[in-house]
Amino acid sequence: MNLGTSIFEGVLINRYKRFLSDIKLDSGETITAHVANPGSMEGVKDPGSRVRLTKSSDAKRKLPFSLEMVRTTKGTWVGVNTSRTNKIVEEAFFNKVIPHWSRFENLKAEVKINAKTRLDFCLSDNQDRLHYVEVKNVSMAKPPLAIFPDSVTVRGQKHLQELMELQKQGHSTEILFVVQREDCDSFSPADDIDPEYGRLLRMAASQGVKISCWTCRIHLDSITLDAPIKIQL
Repeated sequence: MNLGTSIFEGVLINRYKRFLSDIKLDSGETITAHVANPGSMEGVKDPGSRVRLTKSSDAKRKLPFSLEMVRTTKGTWVGVNTSRTNKIVEEAFFNKVIPHWSRFENLKAEVKINAKTRLDFCLSDNQDRLHYVEVKNVSMAKPPLAIFPDSVTVRGQKHLQELMELQKQGHSTEILFVVQREDCDSFSPADDIDPEYGRLLRMAASQGVKISCWTCRIHLDSITLDAPIKIQL
């Protein structure tokens, strides 16, 4: 997935109020950028970190800059813009990157499954068999172990419960963790942060919900799904 033609770099001054960050660009200008990430961003929010940003051409946007990547103290670039994650997955679907999705021909995004809940994707084949997929962005890690979530996620717990219910109804279901970094070879739930999420994830696996995790290839101006990694439950 291409991020655009204009990539700006700078140094993170501070991330605050969840969706804001002050950044000193390499040009010397200090700006406030939008942070499309509701999590704690533990490990990728340290002041002084190198960052990459994009700038919107939309004159109506109050904050034209968006934070895209943060470099860790060990030099790993990490994608932190969660609004990019589903686009990365959608591109991977149409490029036939994920082998166990090869039989599916159609993809529908933002699928409403009941009055209160939408899931990220529903895949279908030529026999109208449905495969529901919820996608989660992973930025936190203790390399080589990727970890999710980085804060308590009641919404994430609900998604697992909804996937289990769909599985009981006879559909196939999956939760796909997208690790927007290159320094991990395994994944585990963050039981110390959200033990209920870990419990529900293990329950979902035992009930047939497929648990997948893929790392990404990070370039200056693009992020693409790269390779599956092992799951440690």
